[in-house]
Amino acid sequence: MMQFAQRVQRALLVTYRPEGFNLGMKPRKMAGAGIADHLHLHVLPRWTGDTNFMTSIGETRLGPEELSTTYERLHEALRA
Repeated sequence: MMQFAQRVQRALLVTYRPEGFNLGMKPRKMAGAGIADHLHLHVLPRWTGDTNFMTSIGETRLGPEELSTTYERLHEALRA
């Protein structure tokens, strides 16, 4: 799982050039998906000043592009 996280980090670095990352794991039932023995890992790119009122108080997440574009860009970077 950590090797894949490093691979994802490299793809994000090449594609979006973030200044850092937040990594978080959710174990067991709290991870969701209705599976008690489930574990998943989030790899989030971060930039200085990337928190704004939409995320902080609006309970809304904003992306820099359409999700389909993000998918295509990261899919290509992960193939390399």
